[in-house]
Amino acid sequence: MARFEGVHVAIITPFTSDTREVDYKKLDDHVNWLIEKGVHGLVPCGTCGEYAQLSDEERGKVVETVVVAAAGRVPVVVGVAAPTTERAVFWARQAKQVGASGIMALPPISYKPKWAEVVAYYEALSDVGLPVVIYNNTHDNATDLTPDLLHKLESIENIVAVKEFSGDIRRIAEIQEKTNLEVLAGADDLALEGLLAGAFGWIAGLANAVPEESVKLFELVRDGKFEEASALYRTILPLMRWDSTPRLVQAIKYAMELAGRPVGETRAPRLPLDDEDRKAVEQAFYRAHVTV
Repeated sequence: MARFEGVHVAIITPFTSDTREVDYKKLDDHVNWLIEKGVHGLVPCGTCGEYAQLSDEERGKVVETVVVAAAGRVPVVVGVAAPTTERAVFWARQAKQVGASGIMALPPISYKPKWAEVVAYYEALSDVGLPVVIYNNTHDNATDLTPDLLHKLESIENIVAVKEFSGDIRRIAEIQEKTNLEVLAGADDLALEGLLAGAFGWIAGLANAVPEESVKLFELVRDGKFEEASALYRTILPLMRWDSTPRLVQAIKYAMELAGRPVGETRAPRLPLDDEDRKAVEQAFYRAHVTV
């Protein structure tokens, strides 16, 4: 049985509109809203959560807020990316302490590591004792965890899944041929292709703003209603494409504002969208925000 089946939202971190402090009350509300809309899991402190722009105190409190608000209704898989193995392990331990269901871990992010260093890094995270979702993101990370390399890593005890974000949809079938890892689609604009290729679930960014549509897409594929799934996907795809751009966090937060759920701007160095991008997000959002 898959541990992480379904739509898992890479949850944003809300900030107050005036001081850009973390708005924990709004975060609690957002968790409850997403669960009410039917999402199957939550992933705080990933890229969408602006983990690198949070202080240690804020980051720890964000994770605790999400876990407490979820209250066991859906799994919470915590992003633990950090400049050193020691800090990544620190965040993994904190996730375990507050009751998270697992952790999501990029390879070392500071430089291009040797293979022995990648293995040692994931062994250290595994030793914390939570299920580990490997995050393969070749766009923002120097290490490409190919299916052959994932096969070598899966022998590490607690590694159970991979979020595949290389953009090469052929890899999903190859990963399943060569490993026993659960595969989670990682790019919103390849979600349908990923699910049809056999991914158990989808770690989604734009689902922060359109959770019902995202869940409906997953359910249609799961139920074998491929024609309906394709029609819905074509409707939401222009919005989902923002997930594969450097401005994904700004686009998600603006789409949430359009959905009547403002969560503040992003923190620097991310700047607000310019007028051209705002208009493009608006057009894509209103096309995607369909009745399901």
